[in-house]
Amino acid sequence: MAKEGVEKAEETEQMIEKEAGKEPAEGGGGGSHRLGDAQEMRAVVLAGFGGLNKLRVTRKAMPEPQDGELKIRVKACGLNFIDLMVRQGNIDNPPKTPLVPGFECSGIVEALGDSVKGYEIGDRVMAFVNYNAWAEVVCTPVEFVYKIPDDMSFSEAAAFPMNFVTAYMMLFEVANLREGMSFFLTLSS
Repeated sequence: MAKEGVEKAEETEQMIEKEAGKEPAEGGGGGSHRLGDAQEMRAVVLAGFGGLNKLRVTRKAMPEPQDGELKIRVKACGLNFIDLMVRQGNIDNPPKTPLVPGFECSGIVEALGDSVKGYEIGDRVMAFVNYNAWAEVVCTPVEFVYKIPDDMSFSEAAAFPMNFVTAYMMLFEVANLREGMSFFLTLSS
């Protein structure tokens, strides 16, 4: 199973490089790339609203953290119902395309903006982002970043933020669950 995943990752890497008009690098790729003097990264870009045919892997300028932001090397990103709705343009006030989709990711802190406290380069983190999660690198405000427990994988961490907030809001804001109360969930087939 793990070998299959590695082969799929290598196959994807070769497809990306072929689409970008260059020969696949020996042993795969990853990391950042340079165009002239500017650093670049790869990202999935939504070119227009619609189906999967509107998504493209392209090269974009590497973001740098602003004051109060962390720069995260993305290891995994989430895919949720809201991502599908955005891709189709079926949300109130849809963003303008082209854009990089995705609202949650996990990865490793690569750089810290001014005034960031409590994090170090190399920390494993999960984060909410306002779009842009489907990229190799993201920058996001420190208040939307959380350290990953040692026993949690990057994939698990990337799937956690949106699901946790949804469950929390449903329990404590919609159902008004309070201390001393309990609920039972019954699943029937």
